[in-house]
Amino acid sequence: MSSLEINTVSEDRKAVLEPLIDYLKLKIKSNESIRLNFICTHNSRRSHLSQIWAQTMASYYNIKDVSCYSGGTEATAMFSKVGETLVNQGFKIAKLSNESNPVYSIKFSENEPAIIAFSKQFSDDFNPASEFAAIMTCSSADKGCPMVFGCDKRIAVTYEDPKKSDGTPQQTETYFNRSLEIATEMKYVFSSLV
Repeated sequence: MSSLEINTVSEDRKAVLEPLIDYLKLKIKSNESIRLNFICTHNSRRSHLSQIWAQTMASYYNIKDVSCYSGGTEATAMFSKVGETLVNQGFKIAKLSNESNPVYSIKFSENEPAIIAFSKQFSDDFNPASEFAAIMTCSSADKGCPMVFGCDKRIAVTYEDPKKSDGTPQQTETYFNRSLEIATEMKYVFSSLV
């Protein structure tokens, strides 16, 4: 975590992240549980990376009572390159099922609970039904999903889709860079709370 340089977050991106920081500060001040549901169209790439890095940074900065989720406007599967990228960045991943939409256990620390990752709609029973922030991680979900029922707040924190590199020689680098960008921004967000 210490290798992530939050001073690389641009002023434009800081402005994008400010509503999320404000939401988190309000929840902490009110002594309320924090639930973040990261939403993208297919719940296959950016929403998983955001969920995992946000949960990791909440733990790293000892921000209590934070639960991070992900969902999509439709369910597909967590793309395999996401898991491979996270393993290369130090996470331990176990595949818990083998169907077309596998369930994964993702650990970022020996002493923290695993994050359960699989593709699902944002309204899936696995995700919170109320009192959560809907964090829109892609512009198409932000536009195509005007109502997220039960959320306290809807916040757009969009990222470019690494899918554009699938099948190209740049794929590994693109996924690494997107994960690094999300990790750095989530570190910036949670570091601002301490």
